[in-house]
Amino acid sequence: MFDLIVIIRTTGPGNIAAVAEALDRMRPMCLAEDGCVAWEAYQSQADPRQFVLVERWLTRAHWEAHGEGPAIQDVYLTEILPRVEREVHPSVPVQSQPVGVSA
Repeated sequence: MFDLIVIIRTTGPGNIAAVAEALDRMRPMCLAEDGCVAWEAYQSQADPRQFVLVERWLTRAHWEAHGEGPAIQDVYLTEILPRVEREVHPSVPVQSQPVGVSA
C-alpha cells in the first residue's frame, strides 16, 4: 500500500468554501480511479482554514498515475492549489515501533 497525508491551509478566509466544495467534488472522482483504496478529506473544527486529505493507494505507481487524472488536472490544480499552502507526507501506519526509531 501507498498511504499519503496532505495538509492544506487556505491562504485566506474567502477561500474556505471554494476549497471545501472542490474537495467534496474530488472524492468520487478519486475513488473511481484505478488503485484508489480510500480517499477522504477532513476540515479542522479548530481551524476551518485547514484541511487534511488521507489517501490510500494500492501502489505508489497508482498514486502517480492519479496525478494525470481529472481530479488533479481539472479540480486540484485549477481550483484548490492556487488557494492553499500544502504539506505532502507519504506515510506508513504506526506499528509497534515507528519507522526510523530504534530501540
